[in-house]
Amino acid sequence: MHALTSIQPVHIDLGDRSYPILIASSLLDNASTFASLPAGDTALVVTNVTVGPLYAQRLRYTLQQRYKTVHVLNLPDGEAHKSWETLNTIFDILLTQACDRKTVLFALGGGVVGDMTGFAAASYMRGVPFVQVPTTLLSQVDSSVGGKTGINHPLGKNMVGAFYQPLLVVCDLDTLKTLPNRELSAGLAEVIKYGPIADLQFLDWIEAHMDRLLGRDVESLAYAVRRSCEIKAWVVAQDERESGLRAILNFGHTFGHAIEAGMGYGNWLHGEAVGCGMIMAAVLSHELGLVDAAFVARLRTLVQRAGLPVIGPRLDASDNAGRYLELMRVDKKADAGAIRFVVIDGPSHATLRGASDAVVRKVVDACCA
Repeated sequence: MHALTSIQPVHIDLGDRSYPILIASSLLDNASTFASLPAGDTALVVTNVTVGPLYAQRLRYTLQQRYKTVHVLNLPDGEAHKSWETLNTIFDILLTQACDRKTVLFALGGGVVGDMTGFAAASYMRGVPFVQVPTTLLSQVDSSVGGKTGINHPLGKNMVGAFYQPLLVVCDLDTLKTLPNRELSAGLAEVIKYGPIADLQFLDWIEAHMDRLLGRDVESLAYAVRRSCEIKAWVVAQDERESGLRAILNFGHTFGHAIEAGMGYGNWLHGEAVGCGMIMAAVLSHELGLVDAAFVARLRTLVQRAGLPVIGPRLDASDNAGRYLELMRVDKKADAGAIRFVVIDGPSHATLRGASDAVVRKVVDACCA
């Protein structure tokens, strides 16, 4: 086992936009967690109606040792609320409370809260500082790291947003204790993805420790979060704005985003769609002759063990594959309408590839009920 260490930051190296990721227990209650932040009079904690009652007052108390005024905003919960309307409620409180450019925004919650708070911070007065305080496994290992912010559009997920880096990411492992089992499984999808794209030894470790992860063993979760953040930090440091390498972090996401948009945001959790999407991407990799059937079976078994769906939903009764293709053409990785998929083309190596509609249809038909 990997011993759980005290605060040992993982660093994102982006020059003057570099920042640490803190991973430990009891971080929310420790004023020293936030000692590196710039001075200011006002802070705004943006959370949601699920997370707020659990952790907002604890964070507010800690921040009041540093800021004269700490506002708390509770947003509605869920992917369906990752919209312009909800984003505007953040701007409303910033404006009605006369918040200035030194106001620090704290995103306390999962990926939806983090993405929207980051986008609000990037936009308000053309940029104010913000801090990610992720409380779900998925947001700790993925969405809080790397500066992607944004909201959904009815025609496509995360299609409106900005690259905007936080000053700090605070992963308090204690918050995972209150995470519903379904959300824990959803987060494991983003943990699993790092194995095929970057680190087969990590994939071996995940397989060996899946039962402990599902059982919320603190040392296992700590290592999973740390190694995931290390891999993502390495990728983001080389390609902050996803002009090339960073796209590999979207393994399973092209199919997954189509599932989310096609079913209606919130019907499947993001991690559930990604888990299933990884199976579809692995089957596509096999169809393109890049991996063997044993790899696909191995990944399917692991995703299923994590409690995630491995059979895709039907999005259209008459032409299911056609509906998937239609939705995936809106994906951010598409190039002049041509869909590009993250596929596995070797041990711990992923790349972007195109595929004919006929091959994609074959994959969708094989992977959907």
